[in-house]
Amino acid sequence: MLEDVEFVVVGCGPAGAEAARVAARSGLTTLVLEKDAVVGAKRVCAAGLRPRFCETFDLPRELVHCDTPRLALFDARGCEHEVYFGPGHTTTREELDGTMARLAAAAGAQIRTRALLRGVRREGGRAVVEYADLLTGARKSVAARNVFFAQGAAANLENEPALRFAEWTNGLMTTLQYRVYLERPADPIAYKTLELHYYSARDGRQIVAWTFPKRDHLAIGLGVTGKLSGERLREELDAFAGGVRARLYRDIPFTAKAEGHLLYGGLPRPQIAAEHLMVGGTAAGLVDATNGEGIFEAAMSGRLAAEAVVASRDRPCGAAARYAARATQRFSGRLRNRVALMRFLERRPRRYGVLFEQLERSPRLADILQREDHERSAIDRLYLYVQALRFAARAARA
Repeated sequence: MLEDVEFVVVGCGPAGAEAARVAARSGLTTLVLEKDAVVGAKRVCAAGLRPRFCETFDLPRELVHCDTPRLALFDARGCEHEVYFGPGHTTTREELDGTMARLAAAAGAQIRTRALLRGVRREGGRAVVEYADLLTGARKSVAARNVFFAQGAAANLENEPALRFAEWTNGLMTTLQYRVYLERPADPIAYKTLELHYYSARDGRQIVAWTFPKRDHLAIGLGVTGKLSGERLREELDAFAGGVRARLYRDIPFTAKAEGHLLYGGLPRPQIAAEHLMVGGTAAGLVDATNGEGIFEAAMSGRLAAEAVVASRDRPCGAAARYAARATQRFSGRLRNRVALMRFLERRPRRYGVLFEQLERSPRLADILQREDHERSAIDRLYLYVQALRFAARAARA
């Protein structure tokens, strides 16, 4: 017989786990399909969390590795600009995703690992999800009133016409990261700082690189839009990591573990829902292109999806439209503006220094930019408009 549940979630990252937790806690029969054997084990991510992330999503504070009040922005010339905020926090995706999955399971969600999505079809007013059981090799199906796709940058939604996005591949980024384990601590400033570097690769493409502190290692990585061979990518990372070592842990013995993955840094999907189907997190393109942050957007999109399904329990076909309206209103405008800003900066890399200098000199600007649109007052928006005019005038001369 065909297995039947109310809500199927595909992927158990922050988006999928939060969706499952909220839905199950509200009494929905919820099934999560996760392709990996261990939740979070293969996630390559700097894993920086915005201030109060744990409080927002009711997560234990113990998963935070370092509190980082300092953001160091390095422009195309390598000049450092410091901004104080938050503080932010760091963790690892194994701990974050694993913790969120355990909380979802405790709320009543069933999490099925080694379950690889194969396709979805409409049948009898429901969505039928087909997946492969990677442990047994069997192909299985489950029917649901609503399905939430949250597989990250690797999501393939081309078989669903309403969700296709021709520009999706233009936003994909090839990334490589080292986990650097030191025999003794690095310079103390390393554990208080999130570093973001913006500079050009040898072929002229823009690189965004990072150094984030963790409890037992430093995460040092970079991403470049489009495909880059493994050899070239490692050369770029080795050059960047060498500079970080010279500043933060010169003469300290270490071991390093390399890990690579696809990330996303382009426009949000124009359509994130269709009948019975919803897309969230990175799979929906809900990522801040200026810094690669997407964990908050992912978790919040999962919450919005679950709330839409709960609110539409008596009329399941209305959940997708409800979710699309709320998620688009909350995220789309801000994230599209961030993509436009990155494209503007990339056309003339000297503009990075202009922007970072303005952020460094205007703590209020940095603070307001961290907020979501609905958190900004009318005075905040006026201030942003004046600052934007100031930046445009200075950038035109750069």
